[in-house]
Order: sequence, then C-alpha cells, then structure tokens
Amino acid sequence: MLGQACKKGEAKSTYDTGPFILLNTGEVPIKSGHGLLTTLSYKLGPQAQTNYALEGSIVIAGAAVQWLRDSLGIIKSASEIEDLAAMVETTGGVYFVPAFNGLFAPWWREDARGVCIGITRFTNKSHIARAVLESMCFQVKDVLDSLNNEKGEFLLRVDDGATANNLLMHIQVMTYPLLLTPVDIETTALGAAYALHFFLKMLEEADVPTKEDNIVYKEILKNLCEA
Repeated sequence: MLGQACKKGEAKSTYDTGPFILLNTGEVPIKSGHGLLTTLSYKLGPQAQTNYALEGSIVIAGAAVQWLRDSLGIIKSASEIEDLAAMVETTGGVYFVPAFNGLFAPWWREDARGVCIGITRFTNKSHIARAVLESMCFQVKDVLDSLNNEKGEFLLRVDDGATANNLLMHIQVMTYPLLLTPVDIETTALGAAYALHFFLKMLEEADVPTKEDNIVYKEILKNLCEA
C-alpha cells in the first residue's frame, strides 16, 4: 500500500498469481461482516499511528493463465492471452470459475472446484481465453462489492504484471469504473523502497509519501538492486 501511497479510504489491488485487494481503513481496525480480513496496512516509525486495512485475497487469477499455457497448451506464453482473447468480442456465453484450490474472499469455500460452462460446438480457444480474463475481473469485483458494503465507493489503484494486459484492465473498468493504473506497475517493490527510506531517514509522522517522491524512491530501489 505504501508503493501506491494509499491513505485512509484508498485501496489497491495487486494483479499477480492471485490478486490481493486492500482498503486502508485508517487508525481503527474494522471487523468485516462481508467475508474480508482485517490486517495491518503500515506503521511508519515507533511513534507513528498504525494504519489498518480490510483485505480480500483471491487464490487464482494469473495462475489460471499459467494453466492455459502449461496444462492445456492453448498459449505458449502468458503475454499471448491478450491477443488471443481479443479475437472475439465476447466469451460466446462461456463462463470460467478458476476454483482450483477452492474460493477465497469473500466466499471462503474450500470445497469449491473449477468450472467452465456454456461451451458449444462453436466455442474456440479465444472464447476460453477471454472467459479466463473475465474470471479474474469478476473475482476482483466480488471483493470490491464487499468493500463497498463496508466503506462505500473508493478509488482503486492497480499494479503488478497483469496490469500490462490492456484488455484485462478494460474488462475490469467495465465492472468497476473507479480504477487508476500507475505509470510504474511494480509498486510493491517501490513500497519496499518507501519503507526503507522511512527507516533510514526517520521522517516525521506527517511526511506520508506522495506520487512526486517516486524519483527519489526509484533511485533508492535501483541502488538496492545494484548492491
């Protein structure tokens, strides 16, 4: 959350093997009534206030793309899914639920299993590829709906590798319009640089990082990588 500079009432979603959506709830931990977890957001120094968050964890998202590549051989690389899915305008009625290891937030059903329905003789691999992308967005939307029920509407910042897929982000915006993509999608690493900077410089509690600080923190991160 530091990498996206999420303050109270702001949220982020990481799109990787499995998305993790967190909403900063400020200095008071909130117990969810809608299938979410209460977790720590950040604490920037021994005298600083602790920030808490509500979290929705999704176990399978980008991993479903890996499954198309490694188990079905529909694509040769993960990046191919965007062009393949873009060959069709819809899924043709195909729906995919990637519950390979059950469903996490907000359903918490360990007995759930993967489903692909709506297949006809006209279904091709492009329809399946698009259904996989849609399944990622629908799972995120389930968590966002739960967060909306807890705290109302909010701006969602997204990051990590899968956000480079423009079609995926287009589908996600169609389900949740209040979405913002960063210039630098590797903000998790950027957040680690933020935390290091706070530790080394012992900044004042009020000096929460802003987007304009990115140049400084990227230089720190670069030096760390070269060390």
